[in-house]
Amino acid sequence: MNFLERINITKEILIFTAILIVVPFVLQNEFHFQLAILAMLNAMICIGLNLLMGYAGQVSLGHGAFAGLGGYIGAILTTEYQFNPLLSILSAVIFMGIFAFIISKPILKLKGHYLAMATLGIGVIINIILNVEYEITGGTDGMAVDSFILFGFELFESMHWYIVVALLLVFTLWIFDNLIKSPFGRILRSIRDSEKAADCVGINVSFYKSVVFTISVVVATIAGSLYGFFSGFISPQEASFNHSIELVVMVVLGGLGRLYGAVIGATILTVLPQLLTAFEEYETLIFGLIIIAIMIFMPKGIVSLWDKILEFKERKFAKSA
Repeated sequence: MNFLERINITKEILIFTAILIVVPFVLQNEFHFQLAILAMLNAMICIGLNLLMGYAGQVSLGHGAFAGLGGYIGAILTTEYQFNPLLSILSAVIFMGIFAFIISKPILKLKGHYLAMATLGIGVIINIILNVEYEITGGTDGMAVDSFILFGFELFESMHWYIVVALLLVFTLWIFDNLIKSPFGRILRSIRDSEKAADCVGINVSFYKSVVFTISVVVATIAGSLYGFFSGFISPQEASFNHSIELVVMVVLGGLGRLYGAVIGATILTVLPQLLTAFEEYETLIFGLIIIAIMIFMPKGIVSLWDKILEFKERKFAKSA
């Protein structure tokens, strides 16, 4: 057994890491770097959301709000109370983790569109609070966020941020890849397929649903906090209903229950609107048509295209054999 097998690093993660190493040499300006960083932060949130939706079968329409609230906590602790940025993020993670675990108990007893409405309601409440608490959050105007200092080194260049976020994204993929392949991942899939059957074989369904919900919120909190420090500004828009819907669409578009589908979906929906700005007033129309076309021809997400390619090759090989 070699070193990579001992630490469970797959070929997919190595390929993805190689792609992230090459990307900076392709990016042409500051805006491209910012877009790449934003795509990676969205991908982190979507990886956690995909664990909840794709593997555990639980719907959430409030993850944009959770990411926004986590970002505000980190920003306020650093800017107003002079906390170290890492300590601010850690504090936000602890608070949001406890918050998520507590609210998961009642809302995860609901199913289907009732669960979606419950998470939507919590997200709307969070957004309203961030808008009206002007003295704390800056209200609709938002608030400036102090620079991020990592071990005495201030991250001020986009390349610095790219490296940090890329490393964190790869680490997140590695953690979730191992988590999905572990007994915990098999339990989540059994809950997704049938909660009654999972309960009958002795699985504590309520506990595992709360745990996976908490994990997804914690990942969203980390990404939301980093976004605030990266942009130097945060507003209630980051916790809006629209942002939550965008995250869900990213997961579904990439492929539910597919780890790298979340990354692909997040990347496409982060970059695509920027590519369509040249069409001016037709931007939204074209964007919508592209999403509809993908969901019609690839209902299982963009990642399913790779499955079809492999299936075609297998059939071709079987005929020639």
